[in-house]
Amino acid sequence: MDVLWNPWRYDYIKSGDELTPKSSGGCVFCDILNDSDDDEEKFILHRAEFNFVILNIYPYISGHLMIVPFKHLADLDYACKNTSDEMMDLAKRCQTALREVYNPNGFNLGMNFGKAAGAGVAEHFHMHILPRWIGDANFMTAIGETRTIPEDLKTTYAKLKGKF
Repeated sequence: MDVLWNPWRYDYIKSGDELTPKSSGGCVFCDILNDSDDDEEKFILHRAEFNFVILNIYPYISGHLMIVPFKHLADLDYACKNTSDEMMDLAKRCQTALREVYNPNGFNLGMNFGKAAGAGVAEHFHMHILPRWIGDANFMTAIGETRTIPEDLKTTYAKLKGKF
């Protein structure tokens, strides 16, 4: 058996109950917004007028960000123009911040609407942006079905917070 040591994950695993939505059947994004004013605790990097930028707590790679509307909506076409315009402006700011901090070879930007399309939180749409490097999806993901994340969320937050 191969062993992959990730000692930083202990704090994450230990705090699992704190990361679960408090309301039964509630929306994780709405719960994050309503649960605490401590943005650092919730990994909220920036609050704009209609959206906020947050670290993905289940990242594919370090620097995996999400842009989430404050308004609880399932689909992009329900959002007002101000929300969708600001979301794209924030995506540009996120790309700039990620480029400055991580110097990646490329980026993934995407949205999934509905469970059938792969949305993990189908009831509250959001956009993902993440840095990518040549070779970052190596044999660990393809063969070992394991992701390796090289830094903990607190470190990622500290690196990116000043960029907003």
